[in-house]
Amino acid sequence: MAKRKPATRGKNSNKTSRRKPAALRAQPARARLAPEIPLRQGLVEMATIGAHSIFSVATVVAGLAIVAGALVFAWSLRPVPAYSSDQVTLGSPFGVTFRVDNTNEWFPLSHLKIRCVVAGVDAASMPPADVDPARIPARLEPGEQASFTCPLRAADQEVALRSEIYFRSEYDVPGPGRFRLTANVGPFVLNTKLLPPRWTAKPGKD
Repeated sequence: MAKRKPATRGKNSNKTSRRKPAALRAQPARARLAPEIPLRQGLVEMATIGAHSIFSVATVVAGLAIVAGALVFAWSLRPVPAYSSDQVTLGSPFGVTFRVDNTNEWFPLSHLKIRCVVAGVDAASMPPADVDPARIPARLEPGEQASFTCPLRAADQEVALRSEIYFRSEYDVPGPGRFRLTANVGPFVLNTKLLPPRWTAKPGKD
C-alpha cells in the first residue's frame, strides 16, 4: 500500500496565511471610522461658531466705545481758563489789565501759570513774558477770576494793531495725584471799534 506524502504548505499557502491577519486587522479599523456628519448639521455648527465669534467681537467693540466715550466726556469737563481785557486808556496797549476766569462749574484751576505771547510782524522784538505768579491765586474756584498784566515791552497803538496776543496756560488737572494740563487761548486783537479800545477775541476764532 502506497504511503501518502504528508501535506506540505507551498508558497501560496504561506502568503494566504500571512494575509489573513492583515485583512482581519483592517476590518476593525474601518469600523472605527467616524460616521460622516450630515451637511445640514455641519452648516448649523459653522453658523453657531460664526455667531459666537461675531458676538465676541461686538462685545469688545462696544466695550472700547464705552471707554472712549467716558474719556471724551471726562476731557470735556476739564476746566479751561477764559480771558478778557479791560479798556485801553493810557500808556501801552500791551500794559492793559487782563482777567482770567474759571468758567467751569465743577473743578477749580490750581497752580495756574500764564505766559503772554505776541504774534505778528513785531513779535521778534517782543519775546514771551510770564505773568507774576503772585498775581494769580493758587486756586481759582469755579466762577472766580483774577486780574493781571502782561510784562511785555511797551509799544504804541500802531504796533499793537499789527499784533495778536495768545495766553499759554498751565495748571493742575483735577483728581488724585498731580498732572499738568496746558491750554493755548487766543488770538486776541486790539479792537478799535470799541471806545475806548480793548483786546477781544479775533473774529472767527474761539
